[in-house]
Amino acid sequence: MNTGIFAAITLVLLAATLLPLSRSRAWWIRALDFPRLQLLLVSAGVLLAQCVLHRIDDAVEIGVIAANAACMLYQAWWILPYTRLHPVEVRECGDPSRPRLRLMAANVLMTNREADRLLALVRQERPDVLIAVETDAWWEARLDTLSDLLPHALRRPLDNLYGMHLYSRLPLHDAEVKFIVEDDIPSMHARLELDGGASVALHCLHPRPPSPTEADGSAERDAELVAVGRAAAGSALPAIVAGDLNDVAWSRTTRLFRKVSGLLDPRIGRGMFNTFHAGLPGLRWPLDHVFHSRDFSLVALRRLPAIGSDHFPILVELALEPGRNPARAGLDEDAQARRDAREAISGAGTAGAGTIQRDRKHPEATP
Repeated sequence: MNTGIFAAITLVLLAATLLPLSRSRAWWIRALDFPRLQLLLVSAGVLLAQCVLHRIDDAVEIGVIAANAACMLYQAWWILPYTRLHPVEVRECGDPSRPRLRLMAANVLMTNREADRLLALVRQERPDVLIAVETDAWWEARLDTLSDLLPHALRRPLDNLYGMHLYSRLPLHDAEVKFIVEDDIPSMHARLELDGGASVALHCLHPRPPSPTEADGSAERDAELVAVGRAAAGSALPAIVAGDLNDVAWSRTTRLFRKVSGLLDPRIGRGMFNTFHAGLPGLRWPLDHVFHSRDFSLVALRRLPAIGSDHFPILVELALEPGRNPARAGLDEDAQARRDAREAISGAGTAGAGTIQRDRKHPEATP
């Protein structure tokens, strides 16, 4: 291969690396936040090929190698926290007697008709809480058969790929379906009563992704994450935010959400736990998340087997153990984060910048 071919490939990698630095919310730019691992691997492969197959004997070739190496190192900076090379952010449970919460989140894929696979998995894993998204009336009828295990429920079936169902073994208090940014994109919010009586604020999300078939940009998704992040930060209770956020764990938007909310990510230092796309092993990203306040330590974190969806379910078990994590764990909200949060809220025209507002047009969640 000649220098021109290596230079052309490196130019593409350089563009894919630099474009996400833009503050643009256009879907085709924000999509480049996702494949950082894949871009790193391509950069490494090209770099290796250039060094092995081609003689490095002039300034142009050295410049191409340097540019490619810079791309590789920059991509590695973003994803390094989601490897075992990084210290863990959430400590493992140190007191087995502490109250626990076992939560499963699953994007079922609305057109998927292999419901028995998910139902069997729920009965095998026995979560305290199941969050299911992309659920319609057909899925509701199947999920309701879990009422012997999970008798408390909040339901919002929709046929637009944004239905949501929350099932719980634990009592749900003040449970509401809310439409924070868009009238057809629900979220669910409730106070969970743990065994022993302690309460936890739970927020379940599935914002619309930036994509050519869904939204031209990420403004609505970003605003919803910031709004819920602020609500979690202002909660007097230990807080959990979970669901398919349609964003990768290492993106600028998710980092902003973590700064605004103060929530921790149990994957940091443990792995990516890629949940999408279940059918494409080489193109997988962590889109399904469970973030929590510093009050929790980690008991277990697993990606579960396939259920016929394009997402794998994820299972997280937490222990309510205040003081277990360092007081400075997580990301700090600095002045830039506050400016970015205000911009995200105003960019989508979201009402209630500091709180989540109930949408009175859609009060009919079925308990």
